[in-house]
Amino acid sequence: MATDQGPSPSPGPGVPPDALSAAPAVTVAGPRVHRAEEVLTPEAVAFVAGLHRAFEGRRKELLARRRARRAEIAEAGTLDFLPGTAHIRAGDWRVAEAPRALQDRRVEITGPTDRKMVINALNSGARVWLADFEDATSPTWENVVGGQINLIDAFEGGIDFTGPQGRAYALRPAAELATVVVRPRGWHLDETHLLVDGAPVAGALLDFGLYFFHNAARLIARGPEDPNSGPYFYLPKTESHLEARLWNDVFTHAQAALGIPYGTVRATVLIETITAAFEMDEILYELRDHAAGLNAGRWDYLFSIVKNFRDAGEHYILPDRNTVTMASPFMAAYTRLLVRTCHRRGAHAIGGMAAFIPSRRDPEVTAAALEKVKADKDREAGHGFDGSWVAHPDLVPVARASFDAVLGERPHQKDNPGPAEPVTAAQLLDIAGAGGSCTRAGLHNAVQVGVRYIEAWLRGLGAVAIFHLMEDAATAEISRSQVWQWIHNGVVLADTGEKATAALVRRLVAEELAGLRAGLGADAYAGGRWDEAAALFEQVALAEEFVDFLTLPALPLLD
Repeated sequence: MATDQGPSPSPGPGVPPDALSAAPAVTVAGPRVHRAEEVLTPEAVAFVAGLHRAFEGRRKELLARRRARRAEIAEAGTLDFLPGTAHIRAGDWRVAEAPRALQDRRVEITGPTDRKMVINALNSGARVWLADFEDATSPTWENVVGGQINLIDAFEGGIDFTGPQGRAYALRPAAELATVVVRPRGWHLDETHLLVDGAPVAGALLDFGLYFFHNAARLIARGPEDPNSGPYFYLPKTESHLEARLWNDVFTHAQAALGIPYGTVRATVLIETITAAFEMDEILYELRDHAAGLNAGRWDYLFSIVKNFRDAGEHYILPDRNTVTMASPFMAAYTRLLVRTCHRRGAHAIGGMAAFIPSRRDPEVTAAALEKVKADKDREAGHGFDGSWVAHPDLVPVARASFDAVLGERPHQKDNPGPAEPVTAAQLLDIAGAGGSCTRAGLHNAVQVGVRYIEAWLRGLGAVAIFHLMEDAATAEISRSQVWQWIHNGVVLADTGEKATAALVRRLVAEELAGLRAGLGADAYAGGRWDEAAALFEQVALAEEFVDFLTLPALPLLD
């Protein structure tokens, strides 16, 4: 990797004088990125270095705590609400009132921060755009830095894009744009292109820090009438209220360092781990001055169940992933708890993803899929959610119609408390109650999605269209983790009677590569990274020891 040493970083306005005690201890290394100097200014790098020095120790401790808790779950074979925080769950408290820009969130679109997506998402008609530096972004240095540049350009009104066919893209008037909510990377990922005192910074702190440093004051200055009038965030992969506490302390530190009023930051937490599902109240409580709501993830949530209960017996074996819907009993319990918790605390409850990509070439497939999307969004709106996610602009009007029918002119339905009956630990963990079966077709689909996604990710693409669905790292994770779980639990495939084995998976991988080679042609196949992707998929799906995140062994393969 080439090294690109920039000017010696130095503290910026509002940054404590000791935030960067020794400039040579901060190194920016990586491929050159056009206009990087506009983002990686000495002051911005110093701000990120200050975050690293203040919070890296606690981040490491919390990552170690994750491992210890997983060992406890493996030993106990179950999970329950925390007895030591019962007073918080029973308490009468509420989160801070949402700012004007986050009052109405009935439709949110998600996507990476490449230039075309920035324009399309902001213009989509959705109320919120989740600007994703996490699962929908392959964290190449160009994507990480370029995404920050694109967001600054969007806020300054200077962003445009011309496609390969000459089509020009430009922003609509500011008042018609979606509100930007940035999703930084999870706590587990390092950013090896920025070293502080010889150690890589957390990707989470880099993504948050650069965005906050460059945009917080700019956004506040736009005024409360503007849809982009503050620094708002989605927090991924949270596993406990202590991790939410760390984020809250990061927000407090950052606001103080740059002279931003306390409580300006607003954060929505993705409840996409099984451990976080048991700590929803506690997570909101820790972030209560900065909390905006909770979101119901799906694929990461299922991935977390497999990861934590992978050796807990057949009760926890997930069937084919596409048969596990949000209406499955254990998923329905999880969403009931989320809506009830959020509304009791005055927070928004945001529903899950509609990942379908409409096809103009196949109107029948599109029509059938749109009916499923409508049914899913009708269900969410009817069950008390205040908004939901879509992955494609064509789905915005479908989701909006579902929520318009329930909300009308109201911005949300926090007055809907949800079902009165309590949600129990047994209901959250009733995986067997989902029904369904494990099939060879499901195993084949897991191989296809895993290999195809990883190959695109290695080429720098984090949001990938596969079989009419927009897939990201979460779907690759559930695909490979199910393969691991089925093999290690000796699952017999319902449609063929075969046993799921490593040998069978390797055959499926080889067949997939052969089919891709034949379909793409030798030259196009050679221009991809298919063999590397297949090897990595087999590594994370077939290794004796379960790899916590497939992105960890994948990161060294990126530029």
